[in-house]
Amino acid sequence: MKKKKTPSTFMRRVFQMPRRSWLGWLWRMFIFLLLTAVTVVVAAAAVIYIEFSPGLAEVPSVADYHPPVLTEIFSAEGVLVGEFYAERRKVIPYERIPKRLVQAFVASEDSQFFDHFGVDLLGTARAAYKTVLAKALGSGSMQGGSTLTQQTAKAIMIQAEGYKTATAKTLGRKLREAMLAFRLEAALSKEEILYLYLNNVYLGHHSYGIQSAAENYFRKGVAELSLAQMALLAGLPQAPSKYSPFRNPEDAKRRRGYVLRRMFEEGMIGEAEREEAEGAPIEVYGVEDVFHEFAPYYTEEVRRYVVERWGNPALLRGGLKVFTAMDAEKQRMAQEAVLQELLSVDKRQGYRGPLKRVEGAQAQNELDEQVKKVLAGKPLKENALYIGRVVALGGNGQWAKIKIGEEEGLLPLAGMRWARKLNPDQYYPNALISKVGAALRLDDVVVVRVVEAKTLFDKAPPEEFERAAEGTKAWLKLEQEPELQTALVSLDPHRRYVVAMVGGYDFDANEFNRAFQACRQPGSSFKPFVYSAAMEQLKWTQATVLVDSPIVYDDTENETRWKPANYGQNFVGDVTLRTAITLSMNIPAVKTFIAVGVKSMEEWHARFGFTTPLNSDFSAALGSSCVKPIELANAYAVFNRGGLKTPSWMVRKIEDRFGRTLEDHTAYDDVWAPLTDRMAAGYAALFEEGERVLSKETAFLTTDLLRSVVREGTGAAAQALKKPAAGKTGTTNDSFDAWFAGFTQDLVTVVWVGYDKNEHPLGRYETGGRAALPLWLAYMKGALEGYPQSEFMPPPDANLLRVRIDKSNGLLASSGTAPRDATEMYFVKGTEPKQQTSAKGEMDSHRFFMETP
Repeated sequence: MKKKKTPSTFMRRVFQMPRRSWLGWLWRMFIFLLLTAVTVVVAAAAVIYIEFSPGLAEVPSVADYHPPVLTEIFSAEGVLVGEFYAERRKVIPYERIPKRLVQAFVASEDSQFFDHFGVDLLGTARAAYKTVLAKALGSGSMQGGSTLTQQTAKAIMIQAEGYKTATAKTLGRKLREAMLAFRLEAALSKEEILYLYLNNVYLGHHSYGIQSAAENYFRKGVAELSLAQMALLAGLPQAPSKYSPFRNPEDAKRRRGYVLRRMFEEGMIGEAEREEAEGAPIEVYGVEDVFHEFAPYYTEEVRRYVVERWGNPALLRGGLKVFTAMDAEKQRMAQEAVLQELLSVDKRQGYRGPLKRVEGAQAQNELDEQVKKVLAGKPLKENALYIGRVVALGGNGQWAKIKIGEEEGLLPLAGMRWARKLNPDQYYPNALISKVGAALRLDDVVVVRVVEAKTLFDKAPPEEFERAAEGTKAWLKLEQEPELQTALVSLDPHRRYVVAMVGGYDFDANEFNRAFQACRQPGSSFKPFVYSAAMEQLKWTQATVLVDSPIVYDDTENETRWKPANYGQNFVGDVTLRTAITLSMNIPAVKTFIAVGVKSMEEWHARFGFTTPLNSDFSAALGSSCVKPIELANAYAVFNRGGLKTPSWMVRKIEDRFGRTLEDHTAYDDVWAPLTDRMAAGYAALFEEGERVLSKETAFLTTDLLRSVVREGTGAAAQALKKPAAGKTGTTNDSFDAWFAGFTQDLVTVVWVGYDKNEHPLGRYETGGRAALPLWLAYMKGALEGYPQSEFMPPPDANLLRVRIDKSNGLLASSGTAPRDATEMYFVKGTEPKQQTSAKGEMDSHRFFMETP
């Protein structure tokens, strides 16, 4: 017989209800419903897990957790010059975070943090209920209820899934956040979770993490924060904008008080500490905008290089450390020289008129109030620029009174004699104005500079000016925003560093970098390449005689005729090559170019590293083919280095976030570089001599020619440097471009001055020697102060000798040759003249004569 199955004892007790016990029945029903509920909850949890867990971010290990961090760019000395980031974050180890700062965040954000298992069930349930209710009512809002662990989970999800998905106002997103919070609690310690949280929390004003926030608000590291400052930071996560100490200091102070009260209630601080911190004023300073304030053109060019080389994600999220070749002091001097000298050249072009006119009491009062607001009660500062309104003209046209907010200053004629009408054909010294009324009218709005009276007058101000100045607060000069632009590139030719670079007058107004991006005609600054080609390829010498006489070039294909002329429109006949370049004569340069040949010159041009094409006509001899200032500087550095071409670097070294070297261009004698970098560079230098472009003999001969340009030619103003220098001026047709390219033993610097658009030329006589060389000189004086520069001497192993030559004919000077008619010239041995000059000054066979091409 088959045995009957019987229920278990437990089940019999549950379901066999005694007829006489209704209480037992209720008990059994309760147990049944409880089991059913547990089953439903477990099933629901399983369904939720299966539904929402796929793709959930992995729990990071502390060692492998690498959130986006900012990239920092430094000068050679270690000065911070730029930051780039998607999220401004600096990761700081938990051990370096002050205990009080941790307590402040725990007290204000999650006082049960060290006791719970990651999720505030009651808060989450309440948030879920309100969310469902809000959706039912159509408001679509999502309620909070997050522990520090949940906030950390949310930050991890943002990095894994993107901000939009990880912050969606949905119940599903909240459930995924809770799941990840559980996982975090299971895998990490409380301290490790705090490490992740405190380095990720957003605290407003681009601050991600407490270190970044400490810098952004207080310009401090976290270890330097006071209790009041810690409490202020801990009050920000709930609403960074609302509690911003910059925008809403009173709200920030109330929130700080709440944090301090919670710390006191939790026994983390005493009453005295709380009262002292609550009484502290809200003082924030904001992180410095080092990019715009220090060297924006240089730093931006470095940014472009890093993006091109390593990609934008690495720049914005990778935490790179970029050590540039920029010498911070030289960079500052370059920028000061640009500001000072470009204003001078621009003024010589003439006055472009007032900013505007304000007529009528209402418009005048509005302007005065705007200026007053900008001044913010501060006194007028010497050498600062201000906007003012002309309120009086007097002294028989000798002065104007300028109202600056509530203050008045006196602008004498001596502070604005330059303000003639624009006319590039007028010679500046002959066009100075004699009355202020020639440039100013009442109610003109102008730019003025506060100066000392002694800068306006040779002696003390005349009595009539002193009387006019009574009641005013400052002596003034008239200024205007330059329309002219400039580029300056300075290289250390031996370390191969770009030590300073300025790409224009004002980066904020125009980010176009003329040093790297502009292609301008170099004019006569290109002639050294023509003459070096002739010496290298044709074996010409400094004494080769050229005929400075008219030349005509007919282009039958285009039916045009080109007749070059010298700057002074005169011809002097026979001249040595040395004299031709010293005085920057055009005809000899064209004839030399013809002798070398267009094709040969194209190849020669490319060998020096120019990437822009050379014009295939004879005008290229006079610099008609555009070049970039950085390339011209690199090309001149070839002469300085004795004929070797090497790249010049703006970036010395790049490290990733872990300190690993990505690229390194350190020079072995760089005093700012770590010893390990210098040792590695010394070894690398054994195999990186550079590409030889021309012989060391030709390189020195060209340098010596450029030395003569400074000693006695168009670059003579560079002698004010009081250090041995070589260089060449450059001026294009109609003075649209002015250049000076020059160098000492340790520094190669190129300066360009001109207009971005050639709407009109520079003023009359604004040559490279007048417009560009003073800027070069102002920079070089400061950059080389305290650094002796030796004279240029032939390389010890060069096959050169020095001979006394008659300048009139290129022959050996005789005993009877007058000192003023002779000069010392260098020659490659065997190429020196063999014939001595006679009384008649006869020519030797080294004479080069050409009438037609």
